[in-house]
Amino acid sequence: DFQLLGIGKTGHIGFNEPLSALKSRTREKALTPTTIKQNAPFFGGEAKMPRRALTMGVGTILDARRCLLLATGEAKADIIAQAVEGPITSMVTASALQLHPKATVIVDEAAATILKAGFSQVEYLERRGAEDLLPLAPGDTRPARLFAAAWLGGVRLIDNVPA
Repeated sequence: DFQLLGIGKTGHIGFNEPLSALKSRTREKALTPTTIKQNAPFFGGEAKMPRRALTMGVGTILDARRCLLLATGEAKADIIAQAVEGPITSMVTASALQLHPKATVIVDEAAATILKAGFSQVEYLERRGAEDLLPLAPGDTRPARLFAAAWLGGVRLIDNVPA
């Protein structure tokens, strides 16, 4: 089984808002005003946006064999840094992915700008081991650059991953 995840501005995965239990299971959850505002355009405005959602819990998500989190844009840079490099906390439920043995985070340059480890990390990868990375298509020449971080006994960053 495979979990494909995004990350909310408050650091939530699924609709596991801040203070969701890290062992939580699938359930109904009240949405925060930030999440309502962030998702309102998909529902035709805040008036039409649901106030509650059914979500897989953090514990349910962590039960997956593989987790992949995607994030793009400067607006996600701070929360990505908190999730990847910060403490594991229910205030940033995405930080629980640090506990998963096969979780991968893929971000663009803008979303990676606040990460302290930076992106000249070939030596870092070699020290940590770079096995089990996402396969890339040979000869891919698209100009966009993506970076990946995976948690396997620590954060691993990869530079120059073609989009």
